[in-house]
Amino acid sequence: MKAVSLTPERMTADERHAAFWLAGVFSLRMLGLFMILPVFALYAEHLRGNTPALAGLAIGIYGFSQALFQIPFGFLSDRHGRKRIIYIGLLVFALGSVVAALADSIWGVILGRALQGGGAVSAAVMALAADLTREEHRTKVMAVIGVTIGLSFAVSMILGPALNGWIGVPGIFWLTALFAVLSMGVVRLLVPEPPAARIHHDAEPVAAQFGRVLFDGQLLRLNFGIFILHLLLTATFVAIPLALRDAGLASAQHWEVYLPVLLLSMAIMAPFVILAEKYRRLKTVFLGAVLALALAEFGLLNLHATVLEMAALLLVFFSAFNLLEATLPSLIAKMAPADAKGTAMGIYSSSQFLGAFAGGALGGWLRGLLGLKGVFAFTTLAALAWLVVAWTMANPRYLSSYTLKVGDLDDAQAQLLAQQLNKVRGVAEAVVVATEGVAYLKVDRNILDEPALQHLVAAS
Repeated sequence: MKAVSLTPERMTADERHAAFWLAGVFSLRMLGLFMILPVFALYAEHLRGNTPALAGLAIGIYGFSQALFQIPFGFLSDRHGRKRIIYIGLLVFALGSVVAALADSIWGVILGRALQGGGAVSAAVMALAADLTREEHRTKVMAVIGVTIGLSFAVSMILGPALNGWIGVPGIFWLTALFAVLSMGVVRLLVPEPPAARIHHDAEPVAAQFGRVLFDGQLLRLNFGIFILHLLLTATFVAIPLALRDAGLASAQHWEVYLPVLLLSMAIMAPFVILAEKYRRLKTVFLGAVLALALAEFGLLNLHATVLEMAALLLVFFSAFNLLEATLPSLIAKMAPADAKGTAMGIYSSSQFLGAFAGGALGGWLRGLLGLKGVFAFTTLAALAWLVVAWTMANPRYLSSYTLKVGDLDDAQAQLLAQQLNKVRGVAEAVVVATEGVAYLKVDRNILDEPALQHLVAAS
């Protein structure tokens, strides 16, 4: 077999274009979902039939339908083609945005938001990205998409209040529908056609692996973590816009709080990410960030009478939130079985969206029952519960995912090669999937014997 280079060639132009444009599709969709988060609680007060509980449900309902449909959409894309399923999902998303824009009642917005979430194309887009990239570059492509999603969230928190003062929440929904149509055009005209749809264990869920991933104790802790993180985010923003208004800040000026808070929080986060990964203090940094979330929520419980108090506490909240949002996927990648990263990430994403649903629904219900203090008391207790669960998390192994193309093998050859790969210094885990012709490894790059790995793969 031809030798496989462990220092691969640069990404091709098609691979770079696929990464860039698919990240753009994710960005436009996430902007549409999140731009209403900092403004909807105030807008809902003017809708027919509104109650605090229904307003919270409208904010979070997209998470329920997203969690329900994203993995099935991924499976459907395996059978019926990536782009076809992505078009259908984006069309449903656009339809939901139009329904919400035209609605004059809270139930109409709830229906529109549920349809937005039903256009759950995340798994299909990830699978398309995997189809269009070589194994050795796939981690970089997924990282580009992940960074873009994070930036989209930050931008949406600033754009939402600014656009609300200009075009209102219905205008934001119309803009979101336009984003979905533009995304369809991007997929049609700018994303290359995949040579064929294949199953990629590192990028998409595989039904046969659900059992071992769902019942892995360490992964369960991380799935609980992302559930609570997005529960906290959504529940907090059921209350924060109202608290800022009650403190005397007009809704059109809320961006003046969010902009400096988000920029400073990103600057604060960066050194902690370096400390966690480079200096291998991941669990310590992780626990510190969860504790910071709990303290921020406790602070909001007691100090939400002035804009300055809330701005300071939101800075703590978003510094911790951004840090955890960056480190949780890294922990999933470290702790998932080598050949089940895609399945682990699919379940993780579903947990994230269910958290958003629970945060909106419970946060709205508690606001109607107990007021803003009831919401912040709930989020404080939720963060403390996460701290207890996270404390029992095992120290992560500082391993990197490593994928090698090994060519056509039968099952016996694949099993033998996996045994040999597992003996190479620095390889902690190796699984060879014969049907893909790919070896999935977990390695410690600091001690990896790359020449031995190169020799073994070349000789197989």
